Amino acid sequence: MMHGITFHSPEFLWLLLGLPLLAGWKWWRHKKTVAKISISNMDMFGEMKKSLRQHLAIFPFVLRLLTLAVLIVAFARPQSSLRSKHQNVEGVDIMLALDISGSMLAEDFSPNRLEAAKVVAADFVRSRPTDRMGIVVFAGESFTQAPLTTDHGILLSQIHAIKTGMIEDGTAIGDGLATAVNRLRNSTAVSKTIILLTDGVNNMGSIAPITAAEIASLYDIRVYTIGVGTHGTAPYPFQTPFGKQYQNVEVHLDEPMLRQMAQMTGGQYFRATDKNKLTSIFEEIDQMEKSKIEVLSYERKSEEFKFLLWLALGLILLEILLSYAVIRSIP
Repeated sequence: MMHGITFHSPEFLWLLLGLPLLAGWKWWRHKKTVAKISISNMDMFGEMKKSLRQHLAIFPFVLRLLTLAVLIVAFARPQSSLRSKHQNVEGVDIMLALDISGSMLAEDFSPNRLEAAKVVAADFVRSRPTDRMGIVVFAGESFTQAPLTTDHGILLSQIHAIKTGMIEDGTAIGDGLATAVNRLRNSTAVSKTIILLTDGVNNMGSIAPITAAEIASLYDIRVYTIGVGTHGTAPYPFQTPFGKQYQNVEVHLDEPMLRQMAQMTGGQYFRATDKNKLTSIFEEIDQMEKSKIEVLSYERKSEEFKFLLWLALGLILLEILLSYAVIRSIP
């Protein structure tokens, strides 16, 4: 593929700024040296028209300026480049299944679990530009926030739009996983992955989490499960007539179940107790699920100044022809 012109020595182009100054000096010098005569009446010159020689008088100087401009550009060594790039991507299709139940507002993460998860998920999306990704959210039920896509701009806007209260409250982990599996089951990607993040215990939904994990295994979908929440209790905000009040609530996570779901599908279970730990977990998953990219590229540069030198020579010859054959001046 042919790309644009670049310059090996672009500093020479600064000399082009001197050409307007040279033109101004020529005009000033012409004003100073032009001959003047005094006559009493101009009527005798009323019908006289400029000859071709008079019209062409300025052309040699214009050609000289053009010659200088062309030579300056030639000294800067313009180069065109021919590039070829072959990219073979064995992509990874990834669905993020994110718990948006009310308990995700607990503030053992800063500013809370849900907002911390959104920030980390967005960074994860940005770090994988070659993969198709999608988002499923779940609480008491589940739905697809964004289907598989390579348009990561849309993904980021959809992540930003996620909030609690979008659907009935509760924790339907099995339904969330099943919805993500449904989005991946027809994928032809080399690797199909679900990252499921929750802070609770399955208490709603029509599909048991283990059953959803079995279905994922049948479709060769690897599931990484992440349990979020500190150990013990976490501050949770409550709205009261006196404003927002906090109460420490006990953190409940069904870690054995989340671990079993991951093991059944060849994935791994992680526990995140703060935002930094959550970030490191996504970085670890990122390394385990890297796309395989084979790139063959080359670049060949071609010097373009030779044409400019021939053009400058032609302009010089044209100036000589005009100066000494067409508009030759008598000393």
